[in-house]
Amino acid sequence: MRITLLPFALCTLLFAFSLSVMAQGVYPQNSRQGAPPAESKPRILKEVGIDQRLGEQLPLDLTFRDENGDAVRLGDYFKDKPVVLSLVYYECPMLCHEVLTGLTRSFEQLSFSVGQEFEVVTVSFDARETPAMAVKQKDSYLNWYDRAGASEGWHFLTGDQQAIDRLTEAVGFKYAYDEETKQFAHASGIMVLTRGGKLARYFYGVEYQPKDLRLGLVEASENRIGSAVDQILLYCYHYDPTTGKYGPVVMNIMRLAGVATLLAIVAMFIVMRRRNIARLREQAGGTI
Repeated sequence: MRITLLPFALCTLLFAFSLSVMAQGVYPQNSRQGAPPAESKPRILKEVGIDQRLGEQLPLDLTFRDENGDAVRLGDYFKDKPVVLSLVYYECPMLCHEVLTGLTRSFEQLSFSVGQEFEVVTVSFDARETPAMAVKQKDSYLNWYDRAGASEGWHFLTGDQQAIDRLTEAVGFKYAYDEETKQFAHASGIMVLTRGGKLARYFYGVEYQPKDLRLGLVEASENRIGSAVDQILLYCYHYDPTTGKYGPVVMNIMRLAGVATLLAIVAMFIVMRRRNIARLREQAGGTI
């Protein structure tokens, strides 16, 4: 019975934790409350952002170059696994490094492994960058991640401007080049796609909760990966496109809590009945 009730208890505990976090104001970090008015932003920042294209198809015919300098089709990485896509540029002085660092930290905490349960595709949106820069980045993050098979599952690509434009437009990634600083202004986030190349989930910022990423991968895989506990958590938590996070579904959790309570009552009744029968047998000298 402990095994049966464990997922329900886990779901309930996670819900309680979520309520605690929301009460502290952590969950609404993507809220615009307190943000400066749009008109006060520098002009270039008005041109950057991420527009969600949930459910839309990626152009898998696009051609890039991998870290070895070989021409590859984007579709080569969409076969039988979900894909995590990150858009960065390799000579970015800060933000792109933070995105890849946050992604690697999240990967470290997942039981799923890059190259086994899912693929990762990192694409530079700077057409001037080269495979030599890509391989340097790949070596750096794979040395940190240090799991078998990851080298075949995490791909660092470069491409020409036409391919980059088509890809960034397809996923809603908007960026701009600042002539004054000689750097790109861009938003930070990652996308999870189905094995067929459809956009399934967006996660924003530079830190990606392992729970959110895991559930996103399970859903994008059409339940081909994950466990029974993941299925229960997906019943308890639904993806919210406005925040890019998985939030608790109160009604579903209440239903599961009701079922868990009923099972606990039945279990208690069975245990008490067995104890009563055993006691009566002892009193009757084993004749009952």
